Amino acid sequence: MEKSVILISLIVASAIALMACPRPQSTDNAAISLPTDTVAAAPDSVAPSADNARYERLTDEDYKKVADELGVDIATMKAVVEIEAGKSHKGFVSPGKPLINFDLTMFKRQLSQAGIKYGKYTSYVCFKPVNTRKYGSYGNAQWARLESARTISRDVANKSAFWGMFQIGGFNWKSCGCATVDEFVERMSQSEAEQLELFAQFCINRDLVKYLKKKDWHNFARHYNGPSYKKRGYHNRLRAAHAKHSK
Repeated sequence: MEKSVILISLIVASAIALMACPRPQSTDNAAISLPTDTVAAAPDSVAPSADNARYERLTDEDYKKVADELGVDIATMKAVVEIEAGKSHKGFVSPGKPLINFDLTMFKRQLSQAGIKYGKYTSYVCFKPVNTRKYGSYGNAQWARLESARTISRDVANKSAFWGMFQIGGFNWKSCGCATVDEFVERMSQSEAEQLELFAQFCINRDLVKYLKKKDWHNFARHYNGPSYKKRGYHNRLRAAHAKHSK
């Protein structure tokens, strides 16, 4: 009887030890072996901090810092943020997870350009429509698609998403002053203030600052929002927002 008890205790202890061991982390190269509906953990997501204040809305100090960098007034920065990011601008789905929109068309195109055949991956989450019912929210559903795409090619996946409150394409990482797309993603994941800094660098490198300095809303909207800016009234909305924030 005593031997049986000892044997059972040893079996239980072994089971507990096995459960405590961490599972191997999946990599891009392991994508084929993953179940097609598996979503890998985002390796570059920032762990939620005990103090989540740094993820929250921009402060007057944030606006002033970037306005000084660009040589424009604070009202201009507030107007651009309000119109380009929305009145209730939101840079994060949750702490460490920037707001994203994964672009499947762009992903397919960039995979082809990288010489990656994607036919065998079409059952993966990233090739499916956004499933808010399954993932609980639009933001989480988009992250599920991105994380699935990363198991095919992390680099291409990150370049095929639009990031943060300004929805800057990952393929624009160099225009945002980053050395790599991974640096771009890491900085996007830090705070709304850092997202504003990336946007400022984008404006500098794309020669958009001159339009902001002159309050040339037509040309700023045309270059930033594209030729359809007039239909959506971006230039008029920017002008009105600037007048409001100048009071």
